[in-house]
Amino acid sequence: MIFTTKAEYGVRLLVQLGLLGGRQPVSLKAIAEAESLPLAYLERIAALLKKAGMVEATRGAHGGYLLARPAAEITMDQVVLALEGHIAPMDCFFDDRDGRVLCSHHEDEQLCATKLLWTRVQLGVIKSLQRTTLAELVDFSAGKTSLPPDIPGDHGRPRDQEPARLSR
Repeated sequence: MIFTTKAEYGVRLLVQLGLLGGRQPVSLKAIAEAESLPLAYLERIAALLKKAGMVEATRGAHGGYLLARPAAEITMDQVVLALEGHIAPMDCFFDDRDGRVLCSHHEDEQLCATKLLWTRVQLGVIKSLQRTTLAELVDFSAGKTSLPPDIPGDHGRPRDQEPARLSR
């Protein structure tokens, strides 16, 4: 499953608001420069996040954007839904608005041989997004926390130590 730059840039925008924010608005121009993002695209993303109630905008010489709610209350599933729409691991999946995932390959979607696999993938991604808050991402970006132990990687080794190599 690949998310578009809308989700990536939207998360980066929100993290910057969490880092720089507080009750002082931050200009999109400052965020665009800090993150090397196109300002016009960031404006469209900010409008979607505002519509979803995640950011507020203020006008004027010292205007800009700030978080509409505490970062701990903003989960990444809310962000992705606002920017990307429903999460579907395959193009053939679609939501029937009753929360059921249907398959466009068959008139009877129960016959889809891979529905079980892709439904599990979809649910796994959604659960991961639901349990990840903006506050966690802000703290991680600020260096206040490290990767949790359930995420594999080299975050537990000293910086001067080479990563372990797999033998063939």
